[in-house]
Amino acid sequence: MIITPKPANVLPEKIILGVDPGTQIAGYGIISVKAGVMTMIQYGVVQLSKYSTYQLKLQKLYETILRLVDEYHPDEMAIEDPFFGKNVQAMLKLGRAQGVVMAAALSRNIPIVEYAPRRIKQSVTGNGNATKEQVSQMVSHLLRESLDPKFFDATDALAIAVCHHFHENALPKVSGKKTKKGAWGGFVSENSDRIL
Repeated sequence: MIITPKPANVLPEKIILGVDPGTQIAGYGIISVKAGVMTMIQYGVVQLSKYSTYQLKLQKLYETILRLVDEYHPDEMAIEDPFFGKNVQAMLKLGRAQGVVMAAALSRNIPIVEYAPRRIKQSVTGNGNATKEQVSQMVSHLLRESLDPKFFDATDALAIAVCHHFHENALPKVSGKKTKKGAWGGFVSENSDRIL
């Protein structure tokens, strides 16, 4: 008689894609979380300033995020919440960038959660008014990586992913599934009759 040993319990790994959308430079950061331990997989920026029209910028941003989703298969996406400013045109352009980033994730059924900039800084550094340098240093410490301080948009995106990891376990559950306030994925699943 041959006895086959039971497989060891394999802890699930979660991949989180953080995105800091922009119209000139967009940052992205991908982390893995396994047994509560965060590991950086990839981070970088999408240089959009070299493209002549905003339509082309949006197309390149969409294609890049879609490529990242298809390559790394994130379980969830965390994105910076829209902020309110005095320049309406800048807000409109940023909203378009956020929209194409979200559309890329939604096209692959990736749940999306939004976090306010202050909440991200508070979660990562303990200070809602932290500078980009402080955020970058703390993300570097938390992920045990030497991050290039020149890529603040990328380290901001990693901070968004880290913030999501810190907050996901505190979110309420509904019918066995976690729901995330402000999450487009949650809105879509709860309001399927309102989606075309």
